[in-house]
Amino acid sequence: MSNLTTNFDDRTIEYQQLLEDFKMLLKKNGLKFTIQREVILEMLYNSDEHLTPESLHHLIQEKHSNLKTGIATVYRTLALLEDSHMVTSLSFGAQGKKYELGAKEHHDHLICTECGTITEFVDEDIEKRQHAITDELGFQMSEHSMQIYGICKNCQNK
Repeated sequence: MSNLTTNFDDRTIEYQQLLEDFKMLLKKNGLKFTIQREVILEMLYNSDEHLTPESLHHLIQEKHSNLKTGIATVYRTLALLEDSHMVTSLSFGAQGKKYELGAKEHHDHLICTECGTITEFVDEDIEKRQHAITDELGFQMSEHSMQIYGICKNCQNK
């Protein structure tokens, strides 16, 4: 029987450390630290959802209406964060990407192809099996991700 978990309330990295890492990343790339960029990072940190650039931009506009943050800034910042492995993305083809902070505990995804719902899960048996396979084949794994595509229970019941 699998040891399946879907609760991700614990953050595996503190925000202050994440912010310091982000400032170093910006400096290394010759970019300025701005409040807009910090808000993008903060919103990703505090979100339990997988966000498109557009939904992230909308959330920023909603919560920080006095702060002018262009969609281009959101896209550029997400690209920088993804290139540095601070955020990860799931691709939805023509529908674009959805992003989440990479500092969360490792987990895998069930993705509904009908409604786009993403369910996160951890299964220790799957993790052990992946490590056994890489060991057996003499492969040194640096990272991995699993996305299972299908139709969620809600869409099946419609």
